Amino acid sequence: MNTHRTWEFAVRAGTVLAVLGAGTALVNRITLRQLRDGDAEVTEPVTVCVPARDEADRLPDLIADLRAQQGVPRLRVLILDDDSGDDTYRAALDAIGGDHRFTLLRNDIPPPPGWTGKNAACALLATHADDLDGVADPIGPGPGGGYTPRPFESGHGSTDSEVLIFLDADVRLSPGALAVGIHELRRTGASLVCPWPAQQAETTAERLVQPLLAWSWASTLPVALGNAMPFRSMAVACGQFLVFDAAAYRSIGGHASVADRITEDLAIARELRCNGHHTALAAGGHIAATRMYRGASELDEGYRRWLWTAYGGVAGSIAVGGYAALTYWLPPLAALTGRGRVRRIGLLGYAAAVAGRLLAHSGEDGGRLTGANVVSAVAHPLSVAAYAVLSVRSHRAHRTGALVWKGRELDDNR
Repeated sequence: MNTHRTWEFAVRAGTVLAVLGAGTALVNRITLRQLRDGDAEVTEPVTVCVPARDEADRLPDLIADLRAQQGVPRLRVLILDDDSGDDTYRAALDAIGGDHRFTLLRNDIPPPPGWTGKNAACALLATHADDLDGVADPIGPGPGGGYTPRPFESGHGSTDSEVLIFLDADVRLSPGALAVGIHELRRTGASLVCPWPAQQAETTAERLVQPLLAWSWASTLPVALGNAMPFRSMAVACGQFLVFDAAAYRSIGGHASVADRITEDLAIARELRCNGHHTALAAGGHIAATRMYRGASELDEGYRRWLWTAYGGVAGSIAVGGYAALTYWLPPLAALTGRGRVRRIGLLGYAAAVAGRLLAHSGEDGGRLTGANVVSAVAHPLSVAAYAVLSVRSHRAHRTGALVWKGRELDDNR
């Protein structure tokens, strides 16, 4: 096979893969369940757990959203200030405003050996979810005005709460978000439902990278099939908003089952599936949104923390990188530099990539696309390049033991 034919074959292969990706994104855009505020009413006990570390500027908005929730009369909210270096505790206390449904905890204990900070915080919140009766004044007086929980212990919890919801501090909720998420949990019979929040992006770096989160599964997995099948490899979850059946959560040991996993959301969904439970993903952009990272520096630090775990190690990352280069670099390169049939094939592949990106973004909330969405989709080859750089940096940081998140060093063996 001569060089020209080899080049044409590679471009053709990349274009076929891009078209398949766009087709999968189209299927998901049509079939993915869109969660919206409605008249859902939840009568069972619900506990919301919010781990917060250095979130003084974000947490108050979430607390306001939680105080405004409708349709969840038996709601309790646990917020853990996890050894913050800023005024997270005071900001949370002021935002709670004496609301009796809220309990504000403070932790100054480092994560146990073999635990990530977030997993330890989530497990601590779950441990204390049914200890509220033992706290006379959950946000009452004392040094700093709060309750410091006992040292971490795994495997605790009772059956009082029938639903456990974990929320990141940077999530914003519609008034019916919790009720809708719980209704979806019970409607599907799942042990875990993830209402995928709309991923907001404001800077150029964010717009280049953040849409890849939803696109990565929207263009590769028919979600309706993934929700229906028991295979752990088809599980999708986002730790920003997780709705658990409490009994199922406890049956696998909760976050203790994934104590050392940096991508704990995906890991716990897979753990549930391995134990015979059903997990489901739904589009939650109408009821929840988040700006995950603010600016290039925070984005770089955030992705560097976990990208090395995404595909099972260096070999997996190389394989995914090769697939991405074939599918999303070769066709646009052929469109720019090729001639005749090769150029036309390349144009088709590039157009499919842009379409897939737009369909994935639209599928997050079923909403209309903006000019910024279109520009970021057109720049998809640059997004793939940015991902490649972040992946290399993450693997390098892992190899040198330089993984840090919010001031805590991460064990490089995780």
